[in-house]
Amino acid sequence: MLRIWGPPGLLLATGVYVAATLRPLWLGITWLVLLVALASVLSPLAFPGSVTAAQARRRGAADGRPVVYWRPGCTYCLRLRLRLGRAARRAYWVNIWSDPDGAATVRAIAGGNETVPTVVLADGTAVVNPTPGWLRTRLGR
Repeated sequence: MLRIWGPPGLLLATGVYVAATLRPLWLGITWLVLLVALASVLSPLAFPGSVTAAQARRRGAADGRPVVYWRPGCTYCLRLRLRLGRAARRAYWVNIWSDPDGAATVRAIAGGNETVPTVVLADGTAVVNPTPGWLRTRLGR
Protein backbone atom coordinates (compact mmCIF):
# COMPACT_ATOMS: atom_id res chain seq x y z
CA MET A 1 0.00 0.00 0.00
CA LEU A 2 2.84 2.40 0.83
CA ARG A 3 4.40 1.67 -2.54
CA ILE A 4 1.17 2.73 -4.27
CA TRP A 5 0.34 5.84 -2.24
CA GLY A 6 3.86 6.84 -1.10
CA PRO A 7 4.84 9.18 -3.97
CA PRO A 8 1.48 11.02 -4.12
CA GLY A 9 1.48 11.30 -0.33
CA LEU A 10 4.98 12.72 -0.34
CA LEU A 11 3.95 15.29 -2.94
CA LEU A 12 0.94 16.30 -0.84
CA ALA A 13 3.04 16.63 2.32
CA THR A 14 5.61 18.71 0.43
CA GLY A 15 2.85 20.94 -0.92
CA VAL A 16 1.44 21.55 2.55
CA TYR A 17 4.90 22.32 3.93
CA VAL A 18 5.72 24.71 1.10
CA ALA A 19 2.35 26.46 1.41
CA ALA A 20 2.86 26.91 5.16
CA THR A 21 6.42 28.23 4.97
CA LEU A 22 6.81 30.05 1.67
CA ARG A 23 6.23 33.78 1.52
CA PRO A 24 4.45 35.53 -0.13
CA LEU A 25 1.39 33.46 0.61
CA TRP A 26 0.13 33.39 -2.99
CA LEU A 27 3.38 31.72 -4.10
CA GLY A 28 3.00 28.99 -1.47
CA ILE A 29 -0.60 28.39 -2.49
CA THR A 30 0.41 28.22 -6.15
CA TRP A 31 2.99 25.53 -5.34
CA LEU A 32 0.41 23.66 -3.26
CA VAL A 33 -2.07 23.60 -6.15
CA LEU A 34 0.61 22.37 -8.58
CA LEU A 35 1.79 19.62 -6.24
CA VAL A 36 -1.77 18.49 -5.48
CA ALA A 37 -2.46 18.27 -9.23
CA LEU A 38 0.71 16.24 -9.79
CA ALA A 39 -0.13 13.95 -6.87
CA SER A 40 -3.61 13.29 -8.26
CA VAL A 41 -2.22 12.40 -11.68
CA LEU A 42 0.34 10.00 -10.18
CA SER A 43 -2.13 8.35 -7.81
CA PRO A 44 -4.14 5.23 -8.63
CA LEU A 45 -7.22 7.47 -8.76
CA ALA A 46 -6.21 8.65 -12.26
CA PHE A 47 -6.91 5.18 -13.62
CA PRO A 48 -10.20 3.39 -14.10
CA GLY A 49 -11.05 1.06 -11.23
CA SER A 50 -8.71 -1.90 -11.10
CA VAL A 51 -9.94 -5.46 -11.14
CA THR A 52 -8.05 -8.65 -10.43
CA ALA A 53 -6.36 -10.52 -13.25
CA ALA A 54 -8.82 -13.42 -12.89
CA GLN A 55 -11.82 -11.07 -13.12
CA ALA A 56 -10.31 -9.28 -16.13
CA ARG A 57 -9.63 -12.52 -18.00
CA ARG A 58 -13.13 -13.84 -17.30
CA ARG A 59 -14.88 -10.59 -18.24
CA GLY A 60 -12.59 -9.95 -21.21
CA ALA A 61 -13.35 -13.38 -22.64
CA ALA A 62 -17.06 -12.68 -22.28
CA ASP A 63 -17.22 -9.19 -23.79
CA GLY A 64 -14.00 -8.94 -25.85
CA ARG A 65 -12.43 -6.03 -23.95
CA PRO A 66 -8.64 -5.88 -23.68
CA VAL A 67 -6.84 -6.17 -20.34
CA VAL A 68 -4.24 -3.52 -19.48
CA TYR A 69 -1.69 -4.42 -16.80
CA TRP A 70 -0.26 -1.31 -15.11
CA ARG A 71 1.32 -0.06 -11.89
CA PRO A 72 1.15 3.29 -10.08
CA GLY A 73 4.01 5.68 -10.79
CA CYS A 74 4.72 4.22 -14.24
CA THR A 75 5.12 7.12 -16.66
CA TYR A 76 4.35 4.92 -19.67
CA CYS A 77 1.11 3.73 -18.04
CA LEU A 78 0.19 7.31 -17.25
CA ARG A 79 0.91 8.39 -20.83
CA LEU A 80 -1.24 5.56 -22.17
CA ARG A 81 -4.07 6.37 -19.77
CA LEU A 82 -4.06 10.10 -20.51
CA ARG A 83 -3.81 9.66 -24.29
CA LEU A 84 -6.73 7.20 -24.31
CA GLY A 85 -8.98 9.62 -22.48
CA ARG A 86 -12.48 8.29 -21.89
CA ALA A 87 -11.78 5.31 -24.14
CA ALA A 88 -9.65 3.88 -21.31
CA ARG A 89 -12.86 2.84 -19.57
CA ARG A 90 -13.47 0.31 -22.34
CA ALA A 91 -10.55 -1.81 -21.09
CA TYR A 92 -10.00 -3.72 -17.87
CA TRP A 93 -7.09 -2.33 -15.82
CA VAL A 94 -5.12 -4.62 -13.51
CA ASN A 95 -2.74 -3.07 -10.99
CA ILE A 96 0.17 -5.52 -10.81
CA TRP A 97 1.28 -4.15 -7.42
CA SER A 98 -2.10 -5.10 -5.94
CA ASP A 99 -2.55 -8.41 -7.73
CA PRO A 100 0.22 -11.06 -7.64
CA ASP A 101 -1.55 -13.07 -10.36
CA GLY A 102 -1.45 -10.01 -12.63
CA ALA A 103 2.26 -9.53 -11.93
CA ALA A 104 2.89 -13.20 -12.76
CA THR A 105 0.98 -12.81 -16.02
CA VAL A 106 3.10 -9.82 -17.02
CA ARG A 107 6.33 -11.68 -16.13
CA ALA A 108 5.22 -14.61 -18.29
CA ILE A 109 4.55 -12.31 -21.24
CA ALA A 110 7.62 -10.06 -20.84
CA GLY A 111 10.25 -12.74 -20.35
CA GLY A 112 10.48 -12.50 -16.57
CA ASN A 113 10.26 -8.71 -16.33
CA GLU A 114 7.36 -6.70 -14.94
CA THR A 115 7.28 -4.35 -17.92
CA VAL A 116 4.11 -2.29 -18.02
CA PRO A 117 1.86 -1.31 -19.61
CA THR A 118 1.19 -4.73 -21.03
CA VAL A 119 -2.01 -5.24 -23.00
CA VAL A 120 -3.67 -8.60 -23.64
CA LEU A 121 -6.45 -8.69 -26.21
CA ALA A 122 -9.42 -11.07 -26.02
CA ASP A 123 -7.86 -13.29 -28.72
CA GLY A 124 -4.74 -13.76 -26.53
CA THR A 125 -2.48 -11.34 -28.40
CA ALA A 126 -0.16 -9.62 -25.94
CA VAL A 127 1.75 -6.37 -26.52
CA VAL A 128 4.24 -4.80 -24.13
CA ASN A 129 4.23 -0.98 -24.01
CA PRO A 130 1.84 -0.38 -26.91
CA THR A 131 1.30 3.02 -28.44
CA PRO A 132 -1.93 4.77 -27.44
CA GLY A 133 -3.08 4.83 -31.07
CA TRP A 134 -2.68 1.07 -31.39
CA LEU A 135 -4.78 0.41 -28.30
CA ARG A 136 -7.37 3.04 -29.25
CA THR A 137 -8.03 1.21 -32.54
CA ARG A 138 -8.52 -2.07 -30.62
CA LEU A 139 -10.94 -0.43 -28.20
CA GLY A 140 -13.22 0.67 -31.04
CA ARG A 141 -15.93 3.27 -30.64
